[in-house]
Amino acid sequence: MLTGRLALTTPEGIRLYFTPASPTARAYSWAIDTTIFGLFLFIVSLLVSAFGSAKLSNGIMLVLLFVSYWGYPILCEIYNNGQTIGKRMMHLRVIRDDGLPVGWRESSLRNLLLIADFLPLLYLSGLVCMLFDLRFRRLGDLVAGTLVVYHEKPTPRSPPQQTLPIPLPYSLTPEQQRALVDLFEREASLPTARLAELGSIAEPLTGRTGADSLDQMRGYVAGILK
Repeated sequence: MLTGRLALTTPEGIRLYFTPASPTARAYSWAIDTTIFGLFLFIVSLLVSAFGSAKLSNGIMLVLLFVSYWGYPILCEIYNNGQTIGKRMMHLRVIRDDGLPVGWRESSLRNLLLIADFLPLLYLSGLVCMLFDLRFRRLGDLVAGTLVVYHEKPTPRSPPQQTLPIPLPYSLTPEQQRALVDLFEREASLPTARLAELGSIAEPLTGRTGADSLDQMRGYVAGILK
């Protein structure tokens, strides 16, 4: 967390890196969602007033207020990659604290506890809680086991260049050859730093380190597949 990033390991052993969203970004997201919610209620109130009966209109409004207030964030987080409209505009999303997508239980808990975070006024409890937590979690996040993180899109990579086949310096077993081929079949899904690290590990085979070693192995693979 010294760099502001959080490393989480999934049950499958995959390490994921996230940056917890700041209270400021979350406040802007909440303001956007609140504005949208207010506009929705205003439009609905105009439509409901056409029923004529004040009691019926008020009853319908109360039901819609309850359903939309709780349903909007939960449905968005479940079916929209952990993002309400406000979170999407601020490039945020909700995840579980183990890095997995948020589920019904987690989303329901964190949103039902919005009332506790609101107390005593204007989400003061939630703000104080975020300021004293390294992951900027409010009370609802702590209870539900969730995080709000920045939604970071992976940097697009340029397509791999055509590589000339290079003969292996010595014979490899079929399993070793398969491991090399598998590595470059998964190249697009691996971080650049991790690829360079794997290239250095293969120094006994290539006589090089880092990206140079990786290029050498790419030529070996081209020769294997030739």
